[in-house]
Amino acid sequence: MTNLYIPKKDGSTTEIDLVMISETGIYVFESKNYSGLIFGDENQKTWTQTLPNKQKNKFFNPILQNKGHINALKAAVGLKNDNLYKSYIIFSERCTLKKVNVTSDNVKVIKRNMLRKIIKEDMKNSDVLLTTEEINQIYSRLQKFTYVDEDVKVAHVHKIKK
Repeated sequence: MTNLYIPKKDGSTTEIDLVMISETGIYVFESKNYSGLIFGDENQKTWTQTLPNKQKNKFFNPILQNKGHINALKAAVGLKNDNLYKSYIIFSERCTLKKVNVTSDNVKVIKRNMLRKIIKEDMKNSDVLLTTEEINQIYSRLQKFTYVDEDVKVAHVHKIKK
């Protein structure tokens, strides 16, 4: 499922790039289209992008961003089991993940060209957590968040810019 606008407790929304529901869990993807060198730690509030001209840009830690997505998703789905959710931060091939420190089991920071291989590996090595019926129920609960009107999208972008 792509571009889900999940409501948060404060009444705003969080936009999830991609969710994949499988018998091995709920995979939540945050996609970053950056170039340059990427530096970051799982527990830092911001990460750094360094461009070839030595310009440095700070951006919100995408692991924390996806953690917020997962928290909203847990509320929307009604399943709180942490082991069910797998966080994937996907960077484009245009960047180099220079120093990225991740220690949590259910969090991966990878480049897009490695996604297929890593997902297959993770699914193969994961326990079955959901039945087909549960997958269908989760999908049904989330479907309404994929078809939002333009007002929700505009409000979401406005909140981010603020």
